[in-house]
Amino acid sequence: MKLNSFKKLFVATLLTLPISTVSAFEADFAIAIHGGAGTINKAKMTPEKRAGYEKKLTEAVNAGYRLLEQGKSSQAAIIAAIQVLEDSPLFNAGRGAVYTFEGTHELDASIMDGRTLNAGAVSGVKNVKSPIALAEQVMENSVHVMLSGDGAETFAEKQGLELVENSYFNTEARYKSLLRAKKKLAVKEKELKDFQAAHETLENEYKYGTVGAVALDKNGNISAGTSTGGMTAKRYGRIGDAPIIGAGTYANNNSCAVSATGHGEYFIRYHVAADICARMEYQGISLEEASSKVVNEVLVKAGGSGGIIAIDAKGNISMPFNSTGMYRAYRKAGQQAHAAIFRNE
Repeated sequence: MKLNSFKKLFVATLLTLPISTVSAFEADFAIAIHGGAGTINKAKMTPEKRAGYEKKLTEAVNAGYRLLEQGKSSQAAIIAAIQVLEDSPLFNAGRGAVYTFEGTHELDASIMDGRTLNAGAVSGVKNVKSPIALAEQVMENSVHVMLSGDGAETFAEKQGLELVENSYFNTEARYKSLLRAKKKLAVKEKELKDFQAAHETLENEYKYGTVGAVALDKNGNISAGTSTGGMTAKRYGRIGDAPIIGAGTYANNNSCAVSATGHGEYFIRYHVAADICARMEYQGISLEEASSKVVNEVLVKAGGSGGIIAIDAKGNISMPFNSTGMYRAYRKAGQQAHAAIFRNE
């Protein structure tokens, strides 16, 4: 049979299928989110504090889930989920962003569409209320993939996004964290005679914290997004992995969608998000195997700490981390949301 004849027969067969049969091709949907990984002290996690985190994580994952349930895109779902976390002072993104060394806030975010491989990212923005919304605008309405600093702010204004004073992101807890970090840095910098070397000695709690989401919609498309306030006491316009496509965020319908959280320098050097997807696509291994290999072997060997959330086109979800904990939640079609912080939860 000639190829054209086969194509006509295939299309004709689809058109004659009953509606119930055609709908069977509709993909299941699912969403997973994270609120950062790191040195989360279980002994200091009071029931009240834990309940607060789990409540907000559940609220965020449900916000995205509702859109997926309505048939909305995975892109819309991850933005809705991330914005809930950006609006919460509990997480290092948006409202709860950490302070730079100078006492201000510089925010980063990125998003990627697994169907088109289109992506958008912003770095070093100071006055955009929702960095993930700006990343989407860059992806949808700009010829560029990444915008930074004042230029990104100007673009945000032209797109009609909500702008706020930098003080909007101020929180007492983050400010106290900055003061502790600067005190430690002063001692170490005097000893080592170098700020960068001194910063490397800070505990992991100061080095990372991110929020992110990955989702699969009913049309079988996957997306990933990440948003962060970066590293406590960062200087010189430091940019981590969150806005770097392939490091902190990646999505491809042929493999998976990934959002990362951890010590960004390592996630950049080992292009963690893209590496997981590439291992799936080129080695033919499962999402679980690919993500575990990168997070628990490659990163650990290199000395990098953190974790990822990932989803594939079949709705499989993987959330490995090599730190003491990772704020996370997921929800699959027809199921209830599940939130967790520590291992084996």
